[in-house]
Amino acid sequence: MGKAGKALQQVLKTYSISQNKLALSLGVERSVVFRWFHEQVDPSAEAVAEIVAVLQQLEPDAAGEFAQLYLGNAAFARSPRFAIASHPELPPSDDVDVSVLSGLFSNTTNSYKYLFFISVLDILCRRKFEGSSAIGFGELVVEMLANAWYPHTYFKLSFGRQDMVADYLDSLDLEVEEPIFKLTDIDKKLLRQAIEAQNLTKISKKLMRFVPFRLIRPFFERELRGLSTKKDSQIEKRIPELAKEGFENYKPLYRFNSTLYKNCKVILIHPDWLSYLEQNYSIVRGWTSWQWLNYMQSRNPSVPSISSKLFPPQQRDSLSEQTKYWKRIIKNAEIRCIYSGIVLNSSNLSLDHYLPWSFVAHNRLWNLIPTIASVNSAKSNNIPAIVYFDRFVQNQHEGLTIHKKIREQLDWNKVTESYLVDLKVSSRDDLLNLEALRNAYQTVLIPLMALAENQGFATEWKYKDK
Repeated sequence: MGKAGKALQQVLKTYSISQNKLALSLGVERSVVFRWFHEQVDPSAEAVAEIVAVLQQLEPDAAGEFAQLYLGNAAFARSPRFAIASHPELPPSDDVDVSVLSGLFSNTTNSYKYLFFISVLDILCRRKFEGSSAIGFGELVVEMLANAWYPHTYFKLSFGRQDMVADYLDSLDLEVEEPIFKLTDIDKKLLRQAIEAQNLTKISKKLMRFVPFRLIRPFFERELRGLSTKKDSQIEKRIPELAKEGFENYKPLYRFNSTLYKNCKVILIHPDWLSYLEQNYSIVRGWTSWQWLNYMQSRNPSVPSISSKLFPPQQRDSLSEQTKYWKRIIKNAEIRCIYSGIVLNSSNLSLDHYLPWSFVAHNRLWNLIPTIASVNSAKSNNIPAIVYFDRFVQNQHEGLTIHKKIREQLDWNKVTESYLVDLKVSSRDDLLNLEALRNAYQTVLIPLMALAENQGFATEWKYKDK
């Protein structure tokens, strides 16, 4: 939790919008905005959309900045801000039909169109919109798989029951290096290289069979109206011919290197669309990511922090404050690593996300436990065996008890806020009661562990001392 809250804090302060004004505009109690603002609870995806829509009315720049901070990723970092709304509007144009672009994802039931269009944008941006407007199917397949890798392989998200992208990724024999897992491969360069080294012939044939043709089908609705009773595959075979014939008049997003369906291997972006996408890249990229977020949220309704799991973040937040907290604890008591039993000190201390960061996507103190670096590395993003649960709770309880004794009241309130909200504890006094704390963790943590297991995270991890 907390990403939306942090974004809201920054935006309301920057643009001098009061919590009360936002609450009135949203038609909610001020206490609701207060809890979002102070990162006590995360607004739902629907609430975030409403926040953006209201900010759009109050201050358009605030809406754009909030969206950027909330959905922020490496691609957005290249541009200062973008704007989206609950009913997104793309910038108008006298040269291209933006209304058709706005309907690209209507009635979309799988991930392919989203990944394809995001990949087109990523490739054009990486080229700085210079050089040839041609993009080969092979390059698009690599980019699509790279864009799908983080949400599927790293964050274990579902793309939908009928979606095959996850199966395609699982079929690859990827040797992924550390920079990718550490989320430092911002431009996906290493990941793309690893995917490109694979034999992608079968995957390319399946991914490119329909998606490039179906994506631009809305540009030819009038011409295809008489074919509506025919199979989609027959309609798709007409698209390359229509794209070439109407390239100057209808201005589809792109055409192909051939008018014969079976010979199409390249898309060529229309010059006017290339200019539009370059001028409005940050807005179009943000709008597309918003559509992608809504799709993935619907496929993963119970998964926390979806917005943090769609793209590789630029970097994970620092654990410096959390490390200081545990250093103060081990300075005042003997604390052992719950996995290895080794006594911890300031020189061997490392912090482990008990539930993996790739599942929770946050650094809340209630989920962090002190360990040593070698154990932390061995555990990786696995779910610990239930045998460690009581030790985990005991260490958390001892940490809270010691912190209460040695720190001032204000600091105690700040440290315990996430425990109260996330563990649904009614009183800070309950945090100092071992049995009450265990019950709270059991109520919240056990279901989350089950959910993580259902998503595909490895469970029952145990430390083996080599």
